[in-house]
Amino acid sequence: MKHVLMVGTLTALSLLTGCQSTSNKVDAYKGLSVAQQIAKKHIIVDGHIDVPYRVHNKWVDVTEATADGDFDYPRVVSGGLNAPFMSIYVPASLDNSDESTQLAHLLIDSVEAIVSRAPDKFAIATSVADVREQFAKGLISLPMGMENGSPIQGDLANLEAFYNRGVRYITLAHSRANHISDSSYDIRRKWKGLSPFGKELVTKMNNIGMLIDISHVSDDAFYQVIELTNTPVIASHSSLRSFTPGFERNMTDDMLIKLGENGGVVMINFGSGFVTKEARMWSDNRTKQRNALIKDFGEDSEQVKNFADQYSKENPYPYSTLADVLDHIDHVVKLIGIDHVGIGSDYDGVGDSLPIGLKDVASYPSLVQGLLDRGYDEASIAKLLGENLLRVWSEVEAYAAAH
Repeated sequence: MKHVLMVGTLTALSLLTGCQSTSNKVDAYKGLSVAQQIAKKHIIVDGHIDVPYRVHNKWVDVTEATADGDFDYPRVVSGGLNAPFMSIYVPASLDNSDESTQLAHLLIDSVEAIVSRAPDKFAIATSVADVREQFAKGLISLPMGMENGSPIQGDLANLEAFYNRGVRYITLAHSRANHISDSSYDIRRKWKGLSPFGKELVTKMNNIGMLIDISHVSDDAFYQVIELTNTPVIASHSSLRSFTPGFERNMTDDMLIKLGENGGVVMINFGSGFVTKEARMWSDNRTKQRNALIKDFGEDSEQVKNFADQYSKENPYPYSTLADVLDHIDHVVKLIGIDHVGIGSDYDGVGDSLPIGLKDVASYPSLVQGLLDRGYDEASIAKLLGENLLRVWSEVEAYAAAH
């Protein structure tokens, strides 16, 4: 594996570099493990956290400790998270409606409200410079990414409006084909990749400085994006298909190679169904059995209403582990290098399917420890935690500034 040092050497170097610069840093790191120090020292960017939709469904003040969910301020601080991309998620059921655009604006409002309630804790980030400056001030940056391009509604004025409101990436589609792109989840390949408007949108996103997110899109759409884009792309919350055969939502090795050539980053999704074939099969079998009951008894039947609980009792969920997530990271590094992998946990978005050892945003030091145990050096870990995504974002900003 590239970019590795012996862990013992790393420990000594980490303690020196982490603790000798100022007395304040010595105090800040006192009593912390090497993994915790690394998590605190370096910017951690998570490509996808579903807080806005969580608080839209059931309001809770994430600026304070919360009883449930995966994200709140105390856990953010404990985990060392600095720049979680807030997902502006719009369900595919709202595609082709004004409600789609309306919901996106409301979710952006919710992110702004978090910052307004706690400006001493959080700040909106619309640039790499914002993230770095806010990190230096001890603020948690809240950049935003739109999950599902549906709110654009075929109008490039909406692209500009959402950019002006702070959205910095767009996941082109979600669970169904929309007016931009086919979806990996939708067997109807309406466009055989990107729509004519989708192809135009790729260029416009390049020119305005919007990151293109290829999570969720069909394979054909991915390859068309790679052909058309003039900037690196991201997969904000995707894992690898070699571990989940047949699951198109994840990326194949060939797609990873193309992503590497493009200069992009795949940000590994933590959800167990994205990480292991056992968890994927559990979900697929549940869906098949539920669909069979709907066919026999109807969607509103008691059999269907009681099915989910009964299925879980009879078939305990096969949670993945931290080691399984690390296997995905290792695979990317071996195939295309350390510069092309990041974190896209999908916290608050994948329900009760998170791996053992990575249950919430306080868990990033556990991930760091796992990387240390596998021989990654601190410089490589820093890239994976955030610098890779910040590099791509900087290149997208630079391209837009020149155009």
